[in-house]
Amino acid sequence: MLALGLAGIAAWEAWAARHDAASGPDDPDDAAWHAAADEVRQGFRPGDLVVFAPAWADPIGRRELGDLIPVATAARMDAARYGRIWELAIRGAHAPDVAGLAPVASRDHGGVAVRRFERAPAIVVGDVLDRVASVRVASTSVPAAARPEVVLAEVGFAPHRCVQISPPAGAPVRLTFPALPLGRELVGYLGIADVFTRRDDRTPVRLDVELAGRVIASADAGVDDGWVRFAAATPPGAADVTFVVRAVSAHRKLCFAAEARQ
Repeated sequence: MLALGLAGIAAWEAWAARHDAASGPDDPDDAAWHAAADEVRQGFRPGDLVVFAPAWADPIGRRELGDLIPVATAARMDAARYGRIWELAIRGAHAPDVAGLAPVASRDHGGVAVRRFERAPAIVVGDVLDRVASVRVASTSVPAAARPEVVLAEVGFAPHRCVQISPPAGAPVRLTFPALPLGRELVGYLGIADVFTRRDDRTPVRLDVELAGRVIASADAGVDDGWVRFAAATPPGAADVTFVVRAVSAHRKLCFAAEARQ
């Protein structure tokens, strides 16, 4: 599965590189990127998140600071767990990870803006990725290929660590995570993995989240939607949570992640 995940990241690299080729003559040079990276390195703390904007600048940024971005961080569900975020941006762009946040520090290095953001990180009390081994699967027909597994996958041209499953065409599969610790909110994302199958098949996928027999959240993801967010308020405490996944077509690689937050 790691090889598949790395292949997905490679697909993202290829896409980003094509967009990088469209950069203009007035964009920052290598010296500017080096200076921006030096500032980040001087202030970086373990557990910080480094992001780049616009998205096609990601390979340039990781050339400078890739050692500060481990695979687990690059494949994160979202940025809510991170209390300190460093953004390196050009052309006035901003990363989605810092939407709604105000920088506590900002400095320009020859066209590369370095901004530091600080906020209280989300406190995670339960993560479905850690509990796939105990999941109960119910379906009218679940072949071995439809069993859920945690993978590193390409979704929307970005790496994501997620639960991947290929449900039978038109037949919902129910994945129940027993006694999942819950906080005040369950937050998750849904997407379709594998750029090659998305190219050949344009049908969407759907996910419903059930708690105590009631649907509390839903998400639909098409081939162009990328990583689609869903969320629902929950009562704190352990409870069985069921994710109902379905696809119109067979062999769809449906991927999702979800975590309970205080």
